[in-house]
Amino acid sequence: MKLIRWAAGLLAAALMAGAAHAAPVTVFAAASLKNALDEVGAEFEKAGGEARFSYAASSAIARQIEQGAPADVYVSADSDWMNYLAERKLIVAASRRDLLTNRLALIAPADSKVTLKVGKGMPLAKTLGAGRLAVAGPDVPAGKYAKASLTALGVWDSVSGKLVQAENVRAALQFVARGETPLGIVYDTDAKVEPKVRIVGLFPDGSHPKIVYPAAVVASSKNPDAAKFLAFMSSPKAAAVFRKYGFAVLR
Repeated sequence: MKLIRWAAGLLAAALMAGAAHAAPVTVFAAASLKNALDEVGAEFEKAGGEARFSYAASSAIARQIEQGAPADVYVSADSDWMNYLAERKLIVAASRRDLLTNRLALIAPADSKVTLKVGKGMPLAKTLGAGRLAVAGPDVPAGKYAKASLTALGVWDSVSGKLVQAENVRAALQFVARGETPLGIVYDTDAKVEPKVRIVGLFPDGSHPKIVYPAAVVASSKNPDAAKFLAFMSSPKAAAVFRKYGFAVLR
């Protein structure tokens, strides 16, 4: 009987060790990455790993990590929020890498007839009429890029009172997709995955800080596969997926 109990205990310990080893990598990532990262995760699984994802505004998930949320990898849509965690020693500094870049787009519902050349002094407020402009909130990278670009183009003051501010860039996308606002500002990649919107124009790259997606291992992570997933995001297979969704891959 003792031998049976000992063998059962050994088996249970082995199973627990196997389960711990097989724990999926928990990735907190910017909402704009959802379609691409879901597919990258599927490729990672084919390679023998496993990842699960939590998507939200970069600001929201950074604060969740600060509050102790159990994340293994953080992927932001700008450097500021990665710096925020780095200053608090909440990421593994040596693991940090810049993965991707993107472009900012002015969008309208797919059936809209709106035309507007995106540039200095564009009549954005006039084009909106009584409607509003959907953007991500002021702490969200897409919202910060949008404000910087509109300011540089000299139209921020004319539209700042006509904004609908969403909790993240995908929420801003849905305001336009549902026809609740006539125009919105999102990433080029967001517009490409939503058939109910169309791109009116792209904002000049020089009108806002460069859009960069940095990634890093979270300092509190104990998952040995966190570094593997981070490396996998820089692999040729992952790069092909990111390019498929319209991201530019940084070397």
